[in-house]
Formats: sequence, structure tokens, C-alpha cells
Amino acid sequence: MKVRIKFRKQGVMKFIGHLDVMRYFQKAIRRADIDIAYTEGFSPHMILSFAAPLGVGLTSNGEYADIMLKTPISSAEAVRRLNDVMVEGMEIVSFREIPDEKASNAMSLVAEADYTVIFREGMEPPAGWEEKLLAFYEKPSILVTKKTKKSEREMDLKPLIYALSVSDGKIFMTLSTGSTDNIKPELVMEAFCREIGYDLPAFALLINREEVYAEGHVSLEDLGKDIG
Repeated sequence: MKVRIKFRKQGVMKFIGHLDVMRYFQKAIRRADIDIAYTEGFSPHMILSFAAPLGVGLTSNGEYADIMLKTPISSAEAVRRLNDVMVEGMEIVSFREIPDEKASNAMSLVAEADYTVIFREGMEPPAGWEEKLLAFYEKPSILVTKKTKKSEREMDLKPLIYALSVSDGKIFMTLSTGSTDNIKPELVMEAFCREIGYDLPAFALLINREEVYAEGHVSLEDLGKDIG
């Protein structure tokens, strides 16, 4: 049985990198006595994968991990057991079976994600930045240079920003996410600040990922069903 786990990553856990989160989940699953399946061969390991790993320093209400169960367990019981062994800042939200017809790896399904972004107090751009941000979003194109470990290339962010709004100092955006066109909120905000001539201080942004979606704006959680 394939199962998708949705969890929150908040507080000091935002400083824990992806590899350490993987190791933590392996220990938590054992401590919760979840009968997870292992690969075969000389060095078996848990069948466990994550969707769209979160960058260090970001919090999230919508992270996902896929596992394969050997022995079924109800969703309610699994959530209870896992939360009993979670540390502060980590919370299991749901534990859902993924039907065979929707059983693609979570990472391969990711198409977009919702984010909330706020400026740390005292690090905001000058007054009127909200209106300028909306005007920036309305531009026909937003050209930036995206750097990778091996190269850099010019790209247009505009078609990859699916939605952007501002309310009470909070910025809400839906961005293309996944293995091909993956952009980060930091890239959008850095481009905006350059546009208005504002020198964005280091660590000025507080970013929370709200949800991750497959094609059609369907959350990865909604592709599964609770286990009775």
C-alpha cells in the first residue's frame, strides 16, 4: 500500500536541511512502529521519498513524503503515533493511501506551490511598495538571470508566476515548482527589489510554503484517501 504523508515544518526546524529531515523521518517511522516496506538487496533501505524539498530557512504547512506500507494502519492511528514521536516544529497533518491510478512519485507530480512572504520588521522597502509590487507583477515580462551551480541563464519569470497579491503587508504567490521550471519566492522578490532600486538586506524575507500541487491545481493530499 502506497501512502502519502503530509506534514508541517515550523519554528527552529526550518534550519534543518533536507537530508537531515530524511534521516529524522526514518527514525520517527521506526519509533512510531509503522510497518514500512524496504528495498531488496544487499543494503535494504526504507521506501521513502519526498516531494519538492524545502530550502533551509523556510517554513511550510504543506510538505509531503511518500512511503510504502507492508501492514495497513488506519490514518487516524498513524497520525497519532507519528505525532507522538515528532519534535517541536514538526507535525503530521494527514496519512493517506494513494490509489494505483494516482500512485506516481510525489516529486514527479509537483507542478506548483503557494507561498506567503513577509518582510522582517524594519526591513521593508519604502512606503508604497505594495502598489509597486502589483505593478511589477502586471509587466508583460520579468527578465532575470538565474544562476545554477554550473551556469547562469536569462529567463522570463512572468509565465511562471501564476498568481500574486498583497494584503496587510503579506505577499501571496503561486509559483511554478518542480523538476523543470522551478522558481523560488526569493528570486521573485529580489527581481522586484532591483526593479524599484531597493537593496534587499540579507535574511529580510520570512517565507512559508502553504501548499504543493499537481497539474490542475490539485493538492498532493487530495490525490489520496484516508485509511479506515
